[in-house]
Formats: sequence, C-alpha cells, structure tokens
Amino acid sequence: MPLLLGPFVRCRFSATLLVLWLGFAVFTCTGSEHATATLPAAFSDLLPHFLVEPEDEFIVKNKPVTLTCRSTPATQIYFKCNGEWVHQDDHLIERTVDPATALPIMQVKIDITRQQVEKIFGLDEYWCQCVAWSTTGTQKSQKAYIRIAYLRKNFEEEPQGKEVALDQEVLLRCHPPEGVPQAEVEWQRNEDVINPASDPNFFITADHNLVIKKARLADTGNYTCVAKNIVARRKSTSATVLVYVDGGWSEWSKWSACGADCSMWRSRECTQPSPGTGGKDCQGLDLQSLNCTSEQCPQTVSGAEDVALYVGIVAVALCLTLLLIVVVLVYRRKKEDLDADVADSSILTTGFQPMGIKPSKPENSHLLTIQPDLTTTTTSYQGTLRSRHEATGKFSMTNGPLLDPLPNGSHTLHNGKLTSDPAEFVSRLSTQSYFKTLPRDVANTSYGTFNFLGGRLTIPNTGISLLIPPEAIPRGKIYEIYLTVQRKEDLRLPLAGCQTVLSPVVSCGPPGVVLSRPVILSMDHCSDACLDNWAVRLKKQNYEGTWEDVLLMGEELVSEPYYCQLEAETCRLFSEQLGTLALVGESLHMGAAKRLRLVLFSDAYCSTLEYNIRVYCMDDTQDVFKEVMQMERQLGGRLIDEPHVLLFKDSYHNLRLSIHDMPQAHWRSKLLAGYQEIPFYHIWNGSQRYLHCTFTLERLSLSTCELTCQLCVWQVEGEGQSFSLDFNIAKDTRAVDSEFLLMDSNATALAGPSAFQIPYLIRQKICSSLDAPCPNGADWRMLAQRLKLERHMSFFASKASPTSMILDLWEAQHFHSGNINQLATVMADIGKQEAMIFLVSDGEC
Repeated sequence: MPLLLGPFVRCRFSATLLVLWLGFAVFTCTGSEHATATLPAAFSDLLPHFLVEPEDEFIVKNKPVTLTCRSTPATQIYFKCNGEWVHQDDHLIERTVDPATALPIMQVKIDITRQQVEKIFGLDEYWCQCVAWSTTGTQKSQKAYIRIAYLRKNFEEEPQGKEVALDQEVLLRCHPPEGVPQAEVEWQRNEDVINPASDPNFFITADHNLVIKKARLADTGNYTCVAKNIVARRKSTSATVLVYVDGGWSEWSKWSACGADCSMWRSRECTQPSPGTGGKDCQGLDLQSLNCTSEQCPQTVSGAEDVALYVGIVAVALCLTLLLIVVVLVYRRKKEDLDADVADSSILTTGFQPMGIKPSKPENSHLLTIQPDLTTTTTSYQGTLRSRHEATGKFSMTNGPLLDPLPNGSHTLHNGKLTSDPAEFVSRLSTQSYFKTLPRDVANTSYGTFNFLGGRLTIPNTGISLLIPPEAIPRGKIYEIYLTVQRKEDLRLPLAGCQTVLSPVVSCGPPGVVLSRPVILSMDHCSDACLDNWAVRLKKQNYEGTWEDVLLMGEELVSEPYYCQLEAETCRLFSEQLGTLALVGESLHMGAAKRLRLVLFSDAYCSTLEYNIRVYCMDDTQDVFKEVMQMERQLGGRLIDEPHVLLFKDSYHNLRLSIHDMPQAHWRSKLLAGYQEIPFYHIWNGSQRYLHCTFTLERLSLSTCELTCQLCVWQVEGEGQSFSLDFNIAKDTRAVDSEFLLMDSNATALAGPSAFQIPYLIRQKICSSLDAPCPNGADWRMLAQRLKLERHMSFFASKASPTSMILDLWEAQHFHSGNINQLATVMADIGKQEAMIFLVSDGEC
C-alpha cells in the first residue's frame, strides 16, 4: 500500500530497505514512485501521537508568531493553514530520539505574519494545524487560531461624575473599548489602584462596573476606569465623586433668665454633624425666644423712662426710613448702568463686518444672544502693523477716525471704506521679501484687517479657516492678516520612508506678529484619524524655506506654541505663531489608511463614437476636490455619480480600476487589459493632486445614448468601491452635479462680533463665571466634559482663561452649524445661575 510522506511526495514499499538510521526509516523515491522501507518491530505498528500541539496565538503590531508541533514516532510533519498546505521551505525541522524508548521524535515550527492573517481578515478566522505521519497512518493536531490583537481607543461607556450623600451607594459604569483579546479592567482612585480584596467597601461587578457600598468622606476623589490587554493600556476620562454631608441640629440649650424686656431665649448649633463638601445647611431656627410669665418679668418703671423709650423708637423708625430711601436710589442707579452696558453691546455686535454682508439670523437665536443692530452698514478696512493712534494718517474715513478712544478704554466703531481689491492686496504683499514665494491665486486667498475684537478668515469650499479670538490681537494694535492655501506642486515637502502628506499646505500671516493668545487654524486631513496607526507631525516652514517639525500629535506639551485636536475629518490647530504649516503622517504599521475620494467625470457633450470616463483618485480634502471641480468645468466635464470614499492602506499594494457589465451589443471598451493600475507610491506620497485614470468607451452607433455599466476601484488585497452607472449621455437629467457645485456664499472675511456666534459681552460673562474653580466641579472643567473636550483638560488648564479656550474651539467647530440653544442648555446643566441671562426672548433683546 502507498505511504504518504507529506503533501508533496508519495512512495511505494518494496522489499529493499535503503537506509536505517537512529531507529527509523529514511526513504528514497524515484519518478516511478518505487521505494521500500521497514521499521523496527518495536514501533512499526504505532500511530504518531503529539507531545506538543500548536496553541492559539495573538499577533501584536507587526511581530510574527511561531507555531510548534512535536510528535513521536513520526516520519514527517507538515502544517496546514486554512485548508492549504504550508510550503515545505517554510518549516523548521528538528529530529531527536527519546533516550528512554528509542522512539524518533520530530519537531516542526512555522512563523505566521500579520500580512498572512490580514489576507482573509473579515472572511473567516485564520487557523493552522499540523499533520504527522508514521508507517501506520496519520494524526491531526488541534487547530490553533491566530488573531490580530488590538485595543480600540474609545471606551463604549465611561464613568460619570456624581455628588452623593454620606453612606449612600455609588455605581460608576464602565464599558471598556473593543479589543482582542478582551481587555481586563481595573479601577483607580486618584491614580491609585482600587483593590476590593483589601477594602471590602468596593466591589467590581462582572461587567466591570465599580460599586461603592457606603460612600465615605474619604471616597471623594477622581475615579478612572483602566482597560488593558497585550497590545495597549487605555484610560477613561476621570469621574469626580463628591461625598457631601448635610448638617444636623444640636440639642436646644437651656432657657436663659428672663430679661428686662420680659423675654427669654435658647439656641442650638448646626454641628451634629456640620455640613461638609457642599452639603446642605441645617433647616429651621437656631435661636428661639419666649415671653416670660408675670412672675418672672422684673418690674418696669414708668413716667420719664417711658417717654425716653418712645423717643428712641421714633428715632429708630426715622433712621430705617432714610436707609430705605438710600437703598432705592442706589438700586435705580445701578439698574441704569446695567441698561447702559446692554445698550452699549450693540456697539460690539455691529462693527467690523465686510461691506455688504449681513449675518443671517440662526434659528432659536433668542438663546445666548443680545441682539445686535444689523441695520448698520460697516466695512472692513486696510492697515499695517501699527498702534491705534497712528491709524488716522493711513485711512481715508468718511466719519473721522475708525476707532475713537472712549472713557474706560472702550471704543466706538465708525464706517470705513475698503478701497483695495484682493488682487491688489496679494500683489502688494508679494513684493515684500518674505512673501515673494506666496502664490498669486486670488481665488484661494482671503485677507482682512483686525483689532482686539478678533474675527475670522475663510477660503470658501476648502474647509480652511482662521479664527482670531477676541483679545488675540493686543489692544491698540491693528493687523492686516491673510490666509492662503498653497498648491503642493509649488511647494514640495520633504518626505521619508512611510511618510505622506495628510493636509493642504496653508499659509497665514504675516509671520512674526505678536499675539496675546492662540488663533485656531482649521483644515481638512485625509487620515483615518486613528493615532494608534499614525505618527502625525505638524511641519512649519521657517524663514529660510526649510521645513521643521514643531509638533508630534499625541505628545503635545502645553508650554509649546502649538496644540492640535484631530477630529474625524478636520484638524483644529491652536497656534501662537503664524506661518506656513502642513500635517505629515508616518504610518506605524500596515493598518494605517488614508481616505481617498473617488470622483467620476465625463464629457458634458459627446458628438463622436468615443466616450471618456475619468476616475479621479484624490486625497479626501475639500481643497483638492474644489480644484478638480474647477478644472473639470474648464474642460467641459460633468460629475456623473456621487463621490465615494476608499480607505487606502499602507500595504504597498497598488490601486486597480476596471469596468464591467456594459451592453456588448452597443458598447465596447478600448482598454486592452482587464484593468488599469495606479502604483502605490503615486498615491501614498500625496504629491500628485489630479491623479486619475481614463476609460475610453466606444459606442457602435451615434444613436446609442443609454449607458449602463459597473466601474470598480479597489486596492489589491484591500478595500474596494463600485459605481453602478445608468444614465443618458446626451441628456442626463440627474441632479448629481448640482449637489456638489461649489456655491459657498459665506464672506471670506468677518471682523469683530459678527464673526462669532456668542456675543462679546455674554462671552465675558461666561468666562468670569466658569474660570474660577468650584469645589463641586461646576466650572470650566464640566463645560469641557459636556462638550466632549475632556482630552484637552491639561491644555485648557495651562491658560489664563480656560473657558475662553473652550469657547474658541466651540466657535471654530460650529460657525456654520452652531446650535446656541444647545450651548445654553449645557450652561444650564452646569447649574450656574448666571446662565439664566442667556435665556432671553427676541423682544427682550
């Protein structure tokens, strides 16, 4: 009968024994499969049994795992993974002999890489088992499953802060991030690990929640849920637990002796217990009086002493009347001052708007607003870097100086006239030495003139904006600030290894201006926004034109002039310096992915048999999409389907494009191969902005206008997207193109209060209310938590006004879609009575 020596060789026994070495047979095989062998009788009839079987393993990052199999007696051992034999060259074989039994022992090892597992990721679990042969037969080992280990960054449920009474039960919930293997959970109080075994007042449930059975004063603190597995260790946001004590009344004291006024009294104190950590004071009286009986009341004198008593009573009444009059007068005076302050807020909410721009009134604007007078026509104006008092010689004003000094350091704003156009501004700016390299692209540049009230610059349809918060420009200064997006072809960034450009290259300036607090630059990025996959760096171009790293995201220091928040598609950069900036990412492993936007265009009019479909594969940022849309309009192209997003991984695999399912009776493709291919590095480095492939189709008759087909775009061994096209090439009535026309009509420059959702005076009141620390946490920290910005607590705390930093970020995020009602609700939830000032109606404003 034949003997199977593995997946590659099959031999047949004959009467000839070729070699016998160390107690087992070694065979030779020929092309005719003739080979013979006999084994010692001591183990010729034994099946192989396993001494070591492969175990389940986890791949951490990119480190391969080793599977081991050992069997006796065995002539051969091979691994099979997911039903396919592993090549014999991938096996590491070791042969020994058991000294006790003289039986042959064979050990085989193989390595499994992350790439092998990712090939079938999502389809099935990756498994391997070994098969051992002896002269009697074969045996299979148990299956070992190999999984890619990971631990997601965000907790599915995080603990929430609570205020509880003494001896009350406390439940803090925690649902750790998804991970393989499943994360273990521990709890910390003030960074110290909680051990329920040593403190039975704590209990951790099976679903990882923490229970404090009876709250003690010592249990007040910050509680953190910590999840960890073999890959990483994650911490939730801290939840503050405040244990308070309500006050109790002591026993009443004994009654006092009866006084001259025929009354006696007794008292008690709020000391059993005393109120603590925000607990309620005692309820009721702490002093009680009682009239004495006639026997206890001492005799009173009459006559002249009675007259003196009455005179004293009248004098006291007169004093009280005079005091009441003074109080009323002071109250009326303060009320008039308050009304004047509110009226003066119209000054702060009307000035510094570009000419002809009237800010639209958001829905439900009666919350968090003091209504500005929007009928006043105001304009932006030109200026250089100089103090306010030098401004009068620069401008030609219709109503005198632009800023007249007023008492108490306030200013009144007059109408100015913008005499220069953007082209003149860019031309004038480019003549200066440092700005000669700036592009003269007026469509991608915005500028404005600003003072201490701040403002906003926006480049329409690019996702790029610059928020200049109030007080960022020192009082008495007027800055002329620009914002422009550079074309990557004009400005090359030095890239090395696995680095790729993740954002547009943005310039804001002029560099070197003095800022009192950070501005916020918003721009799109095209990463998968998972910092576990990337090392993201902020690069800045210095005066010599050299690029240097100024920030490594995730390792920001609050003392540095830059700080970044990376959102799903947008980067918000706090910057104390202006200049030319860009985000560059370096992938940490092959799981890192860039977002590609796939966009299809064709000719708007086709009078020939040939018909072209252009497929653009671009970084998923609005500025690149804007450029492609503008270029296609000039070429006479039209958008023929909604854009799709594809995650393009750092796997070194190319991008392929193919077209299928065309009606063969009417259309044919002129592509000779089955697909087109774009090399990996052409896409990954991000330097080619208009990367695309063209499919040239040919219709067999000019009367053929209906086109149906399937267009597929995919990364080899990666993700893919498909477009199902069905339209008339002569008269396409679909509204696809109009949905993506770039019609952003927002002003490119807004100066003063019109640039912000929150009026200036209300912003000041919020900051003064929340900046001061509050024992129960009802301060800027709770505002950050409610707005889901708690990751930046250290950064906010390092600033003179943490609340203003939070409001700046909120303004940058919600300029076009800000819900002021929601912000007012957050303020009310915090429990500050000052928040009630925002809840005013339109009529009251």
